[in-house]
Amino acid sequence: MHRVLAIIERDLRRFRRSPALIVISMIMPLVQLVVLGYAFGGKVKHLNIGVVDEDHGLPAVQLKEMFQAVAANAQTFDTVAYADAAAALRDLREGKIQGVLNIPPQFSRKVLAGANPRVVLAEDNTDQFSSAAMEGTMATLLPAYNQRAPAPRTGAAATLAAVEIYPYVPYIQFLLPGTIVLAIFVTAMIGGGIIFIDDKARGLHEGYLVTPIGKFELILGFNLAGVVKAVLTGTVLVTVGSIIAGIPDPLNVARMARMMVLVVVTALALISMMFLLMVRVTDPLIPRAVFGMLNTVLFFPSGAVYPTQAFPGWMQVITTVDPFTYAVHGFKQLILKNTSLLAIAPDIVFLLGFAALALGAATLLFRRTL
Repeated sequence: MHRVLAIIERDLRRFRRSPALIVISMIMPLVQLVVLGYAFGGKVKHLNIGVVDEDHGLPAVQLKEMFQAVAANAQTFDTVAYADAAAALRDLREGKIQGVLNIPPQFSRKVLAGANPRVVLAEDNTDQFSSAAMEGTMATLLPAYNQRAPAPRTGAAATLAAVEIYPYVPYIQFLLPGTIVLAIFVTAMIGGGIIFIDDKARGLHEGYLVTPIGKFELILGFNLAGVVKAVLTGTVLVTVGSIIAGIPDPLNVARMARMMVLVVVTALALISMMFLLMVRVTDPLIPRAVFGMLNTVLFFPSGAVYPTQAFPGWMQVITTVDPFTYAVHGFKQLILKNTSLLAIAPDIVFLLGFAALALGAATLLFRRTL
Protein backbone atom coordinates (compact mmCIF):
# COMPACT_ATOMS: atom_id res chain seq x y z
CA MET A 1 0.00 0.00 0.00
CA HIS A 2 2.88 2.35 0.79
CA ARG A 3 4.39 1.72 -2.65
CA VAL A 4 1.08 2.58 -4.32
CA LEU A 5 0.80 5.81 -2.32
CA ALA A 6 4.38 6.68 -3.24
CA ILE A 7 3.57 6.32 -6.95
CA ILE A 8 0.46 8.48 -6.53
CA GLU A 9 2.46 11.13 -4.64
CA ARG A 10 5.15 11.16 -7.33
CA ASP A 11 2.61 11.68 -10.11
CA LEU A 12 0.85 14.43 -8.17
CA ARG A 13 4.14 16.22 -7.52
CA ARG A 14 5.02 16.03 -11.21
CA PHE A 15 1.57 17.32 -12.12
CA ARG A 16 1.95 20.22 -9.71
CA ARG A 17 5.28 21.26 -11.21
CA SER A 18 3.60 21.87 -14.56
CA PRO A 19 1.03 24.70 -14.16
CA ALA A 20 0.39 24.80 -17.90
CA LEU A 21 -0.63 21.15 -17.87
CA ILE A 22 -3.03 21.80 -14.99
CA VAL A 23 -4.65 24.73 -16.79
CA ILE A 24 -4.99 22.78 -20.05
CA SER A 25 -6.49 19.82 -18.24
CA MET A 26 -9.16 22.03 -16.71
CA ILE A 27 -9.94 24.24 -19.69
CA MET A 28 -9.95 21.56 -22.38
CA PRO A 29 -13.29 19.95 -21.36
CA LEU A 30 -14.95 23.39 -21.29
CA VAL A 31 -13.53 24.34 -24.68
CA GLN A 32 -14.64 21.03 -26.14
CA LEU A 33 -18.15 21.45 -24.73
CA VAL A 34 -18.57 24.96 -26.16
CA VAL A 35 -17.01 24.28 -29.55
CA LEU A 36 -18.87 21.02 -30.15
CA GLY A 37 -22.10 22.60 -28.97
CA TYR A 38 -21.89 25.31 -31.63
CA ALA A 39 -20.22 23.28 -34.38
CA PHE A 40 -23.24 20.99 -34.82
CA GLY A 41 -26.84 21.95 -35.47
CA GLY A 42 -26.46 25.70 -35.97
CA LYS A 43 -28.74 27.50 -38.38
CA VAL A 44 -27.03 28.26 -41.67
CA LYS A 45 -26.81 32.00 -42.31
CA HIS A 46 -25.24 34.47 -44.72
CA LEU A 47 -25.03 32.21 -47.73
CA ASN A 48 -24.06 34.22 -50.80
CA ILE A 49 -26.72 33.82 -53.50
CA GLY A 50 -26.41 35.51 -56.86
CA VAL A 51 -29.61 37.00 -58.32
CA VAL A 52 -29.96 37.21 -62.09
CA ASP A 53 -33.03 39.11 -63.35
CA GLU A 54 -33.49 38.43 -67.06
CA ASP A 55 -37.08 39.68 -67.04
CA HIS A 56 -37.11 43.13 -65.30
CA GLY A 57 -40.93 43.12 -65.15
CA LEU A 58 -43.02 44.20 -62.17
CA PRO A 59 -43.70 40.64 -60.89
CA ALA A 60 -39.97 39.92 -61.12
CA VAL A 61 -39.18 43.08 -59.16
CA GLN A 62 -41.70 42.07 -56.49
CA LEU A 63 -40.10 38.63 -56.20
CA LYS A 64 -36.64 40.18 -55.79
CA GLU A 65 -37.97 42.53 -53.12
CA MET A 66 -39.38 39.60 -51.14
CA PHE A 67 -36.09 37.75 -51.58
CA GLN A 68 -34.13 40.74 -50.29
CA ALA A 69 -36.54 41.09 -47.36
CA VAL A 70 -35.74 37.53 -46.32
CA ALA A 71 -32.04 38.32 -46.67
CA ALA A 72 -32.43 41.38 -44.42
CA ASN A 73 -34.51 39.66 -41.73
CA ALA A 74 -33.85 35.92 -41.50
CA GLN A 75 -30.30 36.46 -42.87
CA THR A 76 -30.19 32.96 -44.30
CA PHE A 77 -28.45 34.40 -47.33
CA ASP A 78 -26.96 37.59 -48.73
CA THR A 79 -27.89 38.62 -52.26
CA VAL A 80 -25.35 39.45 -54.95
CA ALA A 81 -26.72 41.05 -58.13
CA TYR A 82 -25.51 39.69 -61.47
CA ALA A 83 -26.28 40.98 -64.94
CA ASP A 84 -25.03 37.82 -66.63
CA ALA A 85 -26.15 34.28 -65.74
CA ALA A 86 -22.92 32.80 -67.11
CA ALA A 87 -20.80 34.94 -64.76
CA ALA A 88 -22.96 33.93 -61.80
CA LEU A 89 -22.64 30.22 -62.62
CA ARG A 90 -18.88 30.60 -63.03
CA ASP A 91 -18.60 32.14 -59.57
CA LEU A 92 -20.82 29.34 -58.25
CA ARG A 93 -18.49 26.68 -59.62
CA GLU A 94 -15.46 28.47 -58.19
CA GLY A 95 -17.01 28.60 -54.72
CA LYS A 96 -17.43 32.37 -54.50
CA ILE A 97 -21.21 32.04 -54.03
CA GLN A 98 -23.38 29.14 -52.87
CA GLY A 99 -26.36 29.53 -55.21
CA VAL A 100 -27.84 31.41 -58.16
CA LEU A 101 -31.47 32.50 -58.36
CA ASN A 102 -32.35 33.04 -62.00
CA ILE A 103 -35.55 34.85 -62.99
CA PRO A 104 -35.89 33.89 -66.66
CA PRO A 105 -37.20 36.05 -69.53
CA GLN A 106 -41.00 36.14 -69.91
CA PHE A 107 -41.44 35.45 -66.17
CA SER A 108 -43.68 38.48 -65.66
CA ARG A 109 -45.67 37.74 -68.79
CA LYS A 110 -46.33 34.19 -67.63
CA VAL A 111 -47.31 35.39 -64.14
CA LEU A 112 -49.91 37.76 -65.58
CA ALA A 113 -51.10 35.16 -68.07
CA GLY A 114 -51.28 32.39 -65.46
CA ALA A 115 -48.96 30.18 -67.50
CA ASN A 116 -47.05 28.43 -64.71
CA PRO A 117 -44.06 30.77 -64.34
CA ARG A 118 -40.89 29.21 -62.99
CA VAL A 119 -37.72 30.53 -61.35
CA VAL A 120 -34.52 28.50 -61.22
CA LEU A 121 -32.27 28.01 -58.20
CA ALA A 122 -28.86 26.63 -59.18
CA GLU A 123 -27.12 25.42 -56.02
CA ASP A 124 -23.74 24.10 -54.95
CA ASN A 125 -24.96 20.73 -53.72
CA THR A 126 -21.50 19.55 -52.61
CA ASP A 127 -22.59 21.11 -49.29
CA GLN A 128 -25.91 19.43 -48.50
CA PHE A 129 -26.56 21.61 -45.45
CA SER A 130 -26.35 24.85 -47.41
CA SER A 131 -28.35 23.58 -50.38
CA ALA A 132 -31.08 22.29 -48.06
CA ALA A 133 -31.23 25.70 -46.33
CA MET A 134 -31.58 27.48 -49.69
CA GLU A 135 -34.31 25.14 -50.95
CA GLY A 136 -36.19 25.40 -47.65
CA THR A 137 -36.14 29.20 -47.79
CA MET A 138 -37.34 29.29 -51.38
CA ALA A 139 -40.04 26.71 -50.66
CA THR A 140 -41.37 29.08 -47.98
CA LEU A 141 -40.92 32.25 -50.02
CA LEU A 142 -42.78 31.26 -53.18
CA PRO A 143 -46.12 30.39 -51.53
CA ALA A 144 -46.06 33.79 -49.84
CA TYR A 145 -45.27 35.42 -53.18
CA ASN A 146 -48.15 33.59 -54.87
CA GLN A 147 -50.60 34.75 -52.21
CA ARG A 148 -49.58 38.37 -52.70
CA ALA A 149 -50.31 38.26 -56.41
CA PRO A 150 -53.74 39.62 -57.41
CA ALA A 151 -56.08 36.66 -57.76
CA PRO A 152 -58.10 37.85 -60.82
CA ARG A 153 -55.03 38.51 -62.94
CA THR A 154 -52.74 35.73 -61.72
CA GLY A 155 -53.88 32.27 -62.63
CA ALA A 156 -51.12 29.80 -61.87
CA ALA A 157 -48.64 29.97 -59.00
CA ALA A 158 -44.91 30.45 -59.47
CA THR A 159 -42.88 27.33 -58.78
CA LEU A 160 -39.23 26.62 -58.01
CA ALA A 161 -37.00 24.40 -60.13
CA ALA A 162 -33.87 23.48 -58.14
CA VAL A 163 -30.88 22.58 -60.31
CA GLU A 164 -28.00 20.63 -58.76
CA ILE A 165 -24.87 21.35 -60.78
CA TYR A 166 -22.95 18.38 -59.29
CA PRO A 167 -23.91 14.72 -58.81
CA TYR A 168 -25.30 13.74 -55.43
CA VAL A 169 -22.61 13.98 -52.70
CA PRO A 170 -23.01 11.45 -49.84
CA TYR A 171 -22.02 12.67 -46.40
CA ILE A 172 -19.02 10.32 -46.31
CA GLN A 173 -17.62 12.18 -49.32
CA PHE A 174 -18.37 15.50 -47.63
CA LEU A 175 -16.33 14.34 -44.60
CA LEU A 176 -13.37 13.05 -46.61
CA PRO A 177 -11.55 16.42 -47.00
CA GLY A 178 -11.67 17.01 -43.25
CA THR A 179 -10.49 13.45 -42.58
CA ILE A 180 -7.46 13.96 -44.82
CA VAL A 181 -6.51 17.17 -43.02
CA LEU A 182 -7.06 15.53 -39.63
CA ALA A 183 -4.77 12.63 -40.55
CA ILE A 184 -2.04 15.08 -41.58
CA PHE A 185 -2.53 16.93 -38.31
CA VAL A 186 -2.21 13.76 -36.24
CA THR A 187 1.10 13.01 -37.92
CA ALA A 188 2.18 16.61 -37.37
CA MET A 189 1.25 16.34 -33.70
CA ILE A 190 3.19 13.13 -33.21
CA GLY A 191 6.13 13.83 -35.49
CA GLY A 192 6.34 17.56 -34.89
CA GLY A 193 5.38 17.74 -31.23
CA ILE A 194 5.44 14.62 -29.11
CA ILE A 195 8.61 13.07 -30.53
CA PHE A 196 10.44 16.40 -30.40
CA ILE A 197 9.57 16.89 -26.74
CA ASP A 198 10.40 13.27 -25.89
CA ASP A 199 13.83 13.71 -27.47
CA LYS A 200 14.32 16.79 -25.33
CA ALA A 201 13.30 14.90 -22.21
CA ARG A 202 15.73 12.08 -22.99
CA GLY A 203 18.57 14.44 -23.83
CA LEU A 204 18.83 13.18 -27.41
CA HIS A 205 18.65 16.68 -28.87
CA GLU A 206 21.79 17.72 -27.01
CA GLY A 207 23.85 16.21 -29.81
CA TYR A 208 22.52 18.87 -32.19
CA LEU A 209 23.53 21.67 -29.86
CA VAL A 210 27.25 20.85 -29.95
CA THR A 211 27.34 21.09 -33.75
CA PRO A 212 27.76 24.30 -35.77
CA ILE A 213 24.27 23.93 -37.27
CA GLY A 214 22.29 27.18 -37.03
CA LYS A 215 18.88 27.58 -35.42
CA PHE A 216 17.05 27.99 -38.71
CA GLU A 217 18.76 24.93 -40.15
CA LEU A 218 17.72 22.88 -37.15
CA ILE A 219 14.11 24.05 -37.31
CA LEU A 220 13.93 23.60 -41.07
CA GLY A 221 15.39 20.10 -40.81
CA PHE A 222 12.90 19.12 -38.11
CA ASN A 223 10.03 20.53 -40.17
CA LEU A 224 11.00 18.88 -43.43
CA ALA A 225 11.38 15.53 -41.71
CA GLY A 226 7.90 15.96 -40.25
CA VAL A 227 6.52 17.02 -43.63
CA VAL A 228 7.76 13.80 -45.20
CA LYS A 229 5.91 11.75 -42.57
CA ALA A 230 2.75 13.84 -42.96
CA VAL A 231 2.85 13.60 -46.76
CA LEU A 232 3.03 9.81 -46.55
CA THR A 233 -0.04 9.81 -44.30
CA GLY A 234 -1.88 12.26 -46.55
CA THR A 235 -1.10 10.19 -49.62
CA VAL A 236 -2.65 7.08 -48.09
CA LEU A 237 -5.77 9.02 -47.07
CA VAL A 238 -6.09 10.69 -50.47
CA THR A 239 -5.96 7.38 -52.35
CA VAL A 240 -7.57 4.86 -50.00
CA GLY A 241 -10.03 7.40 -48.60
CA SER A 242 -11.23 8.37 -52.07
CA ILE A 243 -11.84 4.72 -52.92
CA ILE A 244 -13.68 4.01 -49.67
CA ALA A 245 -15.81 7.16 -49.98
CA GLY A 246 -16.77 6.28 -53.55
CA ILE A 247 -15.31 9.36 -55.23
CA PRO A 248 -15.84 9.06 -59.01
CA ASP A 249 -12.61 8.17 -60.82
CA PRO A 250 -10.65 8.20 -57.55
CA LEU A 251 -7.24 7.58 -59.13
CA ASN A 252 -7.46 10.30 -61.76
CA VAL A 253 -3.83 11.26 -62.33
CA ALA A 254 -4.40 14.99 -62.87
CA ARG A 255 -6.57 15.37 -59.80
CA MET A 256 -4.19 13.27 -57.69
CA ALA A 257 -1.31 15.51 -58.72
CA ARG A 258 -3.26 18.63 -57.68
CA MET A 259 -4.20 17.00 -54.39
CA MET A 260 -0.59 16.08 -53.66
CA VAL A 261 0.39 19.72 -54.04
CA LEU A 262 -2.19 20.63 -51.40
CA VAL A 263 -1.08 17.73 -49.18
CA VAL A 264 2.49 19.04 -49.16
CA VAL A 265 1.40 22.62 -48.45
CA THR A 266 -0.97 21.51 -45.69
CA ALA A 267 1.68 19.30 -44.09
CA LEU A 268 4.19 22.16 -44.11
CA ALA A 269 1.72 24.55 -42.48
CA LEU A 270 0.63 22.13 -39.75
CA ILE A 271 4.15 20.87 -38.96
CA SER A 272 5.39 24.46 -38.72
CA MET A 273 2.51 25.31 -36.39
CA MET A 274 3.31 22.37 -34.11
CA PHE A 275 6.99 23.30 -33.85
CA LEU A 276 6.03 26.88 -33.04
CA LEU A 277 3.75 25.67 -30.25
CA MET A 278 6.31 23.19 -28.87
CA VAL A 279 9.59 25.05 -29.41
CA ARG A 280 9.85 26.17 -25.75
CA VAL A 281 8.05 23.18 -24.19
CA THR A 282 10.11 20.73 -22.16
CA ASP A 283 7.45 18.71 -20.32
CA PRO A 284 6.54 15.62 -22.44
CA LEU A 285 3.06 15.53 -20.91
CA ILE A 286 2.01 18.92 -22.32
CA PRO A 287 1.80 17.94 -26.03
CA ARG A 288 -0.34 14.94 -25.13
CA ALA A 289 -2.70 17.19 -23.19
CA VAL A 290 -2.74 19.85 -25.91
CA PHE A 291 -3.56 17.33 -28.62
CA GLY A 292 -7.21 16.92 -27.66
CA MET A 293 -7.79 20.65 -27.31
CA LEU A 294 -6.14 21.48 -30.65
CA ASN A 295 -8.12 18.73 -32.33
CA THR A 296 -11.34 20.35 -31.13
CA VAL A 297 -10.42 24.00 -31.62
CA LEU A 298 -8.95 23.54 -35.11
CA PHE A 299 -10.94 20.70 -36.69
CA PHE A 300 -14.56 21.45 -35.88
CA PRO A 301 -14.57 25.21 -36.68
CA SER A 302 -12.97 24.51 -40.08
CA GLY A 303 -16.20 23.54 -41.85
CA ALA A 304 -15.15 19.89 -42.07
CA VAL A 305 -18.39 18.59 -40.56
CA TYR A 306 -20.78 21.56 -40.80
CA PRO A 307 -20.94 24.82 -42.82
CA THR A 308 -19.07 27.70 -41.22
CA GLN A 309 -21.97 30.05 -42.03
CA ALA A 310 -23.88 28.43 -39.14
CA PHE A 311 -21.28 29.45 -36.53
CA PRO A 312 -21.65 32.45 -34.22
CA GLY A 313 -19.45 35.49 -34.85
CA TRP A 314 -16.81 34.69 -32.22
CA MET A 315 -16.37 31.20 -33.67
CA GLN A 316 -16.03 32.54 -37.20
CA VAL A 317 -13.03 34.53 -35.96
CA ILE A 318 -11.36 31.20 -35.16
CA THR A 319 -12.41 29.94 -38.59
CA THR A 320 -10.70 32.89 -40.31
CA VAL A 321 -7.26 32.22 -38.79
CA ASP A 322 -7.53 28.42 -38.63
CA PRO A 323 -5.22 26.71 -41.18
CA PHE A 324 -7.61 23.74 -41.15
CA THR A 325 -10.27 25.96 -42.76
CA TYR A 326 -8.19 26.65 -45.85
CA ALA A 327 -6.91 23.09 -46.17
CA VAL A 328 -10.42 21.62 -45.85
CA HIS A 329 -11.82 24.13 -48.36
CA GLY A 330 -9.06 23.31 -50.83
CA PHE A 331 -9.59 19.56 -50.58
CA LYS A 332 -13.35 20.00 -50.97
CA GLN A 333 -12.82 21.93 -54.18
CA LEU A 334 -10.42 19.33 -55.57
CA ILE A 335 -12.25 16.18 -54.42
CA LEU A 336 -15.90 17.13 -54.78
CA LYS A 337 -15.70 19.61 -57.68
CA ASN A 338 -12.46 18.57 -59.43
CA THR A 339 -11.41 22.21 -59.83
CA SER A 340 -7.99 23.53 -60.82
CA LEU A 341 -5.23 24.77 -58.53
CA LEU A 342 -6.10 28.29 -59.62
CA ALA A 343 -9.48 27.99 -57.92
CA ILE A 344 -7.81 27.18 -54.58
CA ALA A 345 -4.91 29.63 -55.00
CA PRO A 346 -6.07 31.75 -52.00
CA ASP A 347 -6.02 28.64 -49.79
CA ILE A 348 -2.51 27.70 -50.91
CA VAL A 349 -1.25 31.26 -50.45
CA PHE A 350 -2.63 31.41 -46.91
CA LEU A 351 -1.12 28.05 -45.94
CA LEU A 352 2.29 28.98 -47.35
CA GLY A 353 2.19 32.35 -45.60
CA PHE A 354 1.12 30.68 -42.36
CA ALA A 355 4.00 28.19 -42.65
CA ALA A 356 6.52 30.97 -43.31
CA LEU A 357 5.36 32.97 -40.28
CA ALA A 358 5.37 29.90 -38.04
CA LEU A 359 8.87 28.89 -39.18
CA GLY A 360 10.18 32.41 -38.60
CA ALA A 361 8.64 32.65 -35.14
CA ALA A 362 9.87 29.17 -34.17
CA THR A 363 13.40 30.08 -35.26
CA LEU A 364 13.36 33.20 -33.10
CA LEU A 365 12.08 31.29 -30.07
CA PHE A 366 14.34 28.26 -30.45
CA ARG A 367 17.10 28.02 -27.83
CA ARG A 368 20.44 26.54 -28.80
CA THR A 369 21.24 25.96 -25.14
CA LEU A 370 20.44 23.25 -22.65
